[in-house]
Order: sequence, then structure tokens, then C-alpha cells
Amino acid sequence: MVPQRWLLVCGAMCSAGLLWSAVLIAALVAGVRLVPTGWAVGVAAALSVPGVIAGVVGNRWYYRTTRPRSPWSLTSWVPPHVPHWASMLAGVLFFAFWLAVVVAFAGLDGKTELRDGQYVLTVDDRTTVVTESDYSHQGDLEQQISLGVLGALAVGGTFMTGAVLTHHAAPQPTETQSAGLPLA
Repeated sequence: MVPQRWLLVCGAMCSAGLLWSAVLIAALVAGVRLVPTGWAVGVAAALSVPGVIAGVVGNRWYYRTTRPRSPWSLTSWVPPHVPHWASMLAGVLFFAFWLAVVVAFAGLDGKTELRDGQYVLTVDDRTTVVTESDYSHQGDLEQQISLGVLGALAVGGTFMTGAVLTHHAAPQPTETQSAGLPLA
């Protein structure tokens, strides 16, 4: 069983990772890099990954489900006590991070590097000299991809830890729900 304090700390860390990623992505879209890529991605990972692990372990411990009963029914993926608005908000935030990743992938042109004091772009074995701003923009897109993936993980971690933390308020399970007991 995952201790409540650990879940609370991990849930708070995931929420902070979600906000960190969202703010940095918004700044990148606006054309401003607030933090170098190594720091941005490192902090996002340090804030998000422990909460995702705690959320997965906690949900697996409490709900012991093997798979959803119906793949396209939201209620089969969400614990019964979680409010509908919370699951919808998590879905919208997850979609926003996914969209940030897709948009960044679409904007990538090739591999940029600094060669002999010049910024070059290599696409399909063709090398072109580019400006420093084009070089920087490619780096911004790569950072946006990393932050988008970690932000989406943070959404899931926040949702899962929140579901486990509010488990005490859960209604009694029916015969089609697990809620920590093996299914008959």
C-alpha cells in the first residue's frame, strides 16, 4: 500500500510539473525560451515521474483492474468516485499537451547543428546554412516536444494520485467494479 503522505507529495509534485511544463510551452509558443532545455526537461521529469509511478502503483493497488470493461466508455477507465468534471478536465489537459507535441513535430525541419562556426540544417542528406534564429527555433521545438510528453505524464500522475487520495470517499463497488477487491 502506498502511504497517503507519499501520494500527497507526489500528487503535488505532478501538479507542479504540469504547471511548469505548461508555462514553458506557452512561453516557447510565444517565442521566448525561459530556461535552457536541460534544466527545463530535467525539472519537469523530476517533478512528474515520481508522481506517475506512485499513481500507477496506487491505482493498481486500490482498483486491481486488468482492463476496462468497455474500451470507449469513460466510466470504465475512471474510478467510480472521481467526479465527471475532473476526468474531463484531465482529458482536455492531456489533449492540449498531446497537441503541443504534434504541432512541434510538424514544425521540425531536420537536424540542426553548429558546424565550423555556421548554423546548418541537414534534411535528407542536404545541408543548408541557416540563421541563428532558425537554429534556435529548432531547439525550441525539441524542448516543446519533451515538455509536452512530460506534461501529459504529469496530467496522468496528478489524476491517478488524486483518485487514490480521494478513494476513502468512494461508494461501495458493484459487482462490475473492482475498487480494490478481486472481481468475482
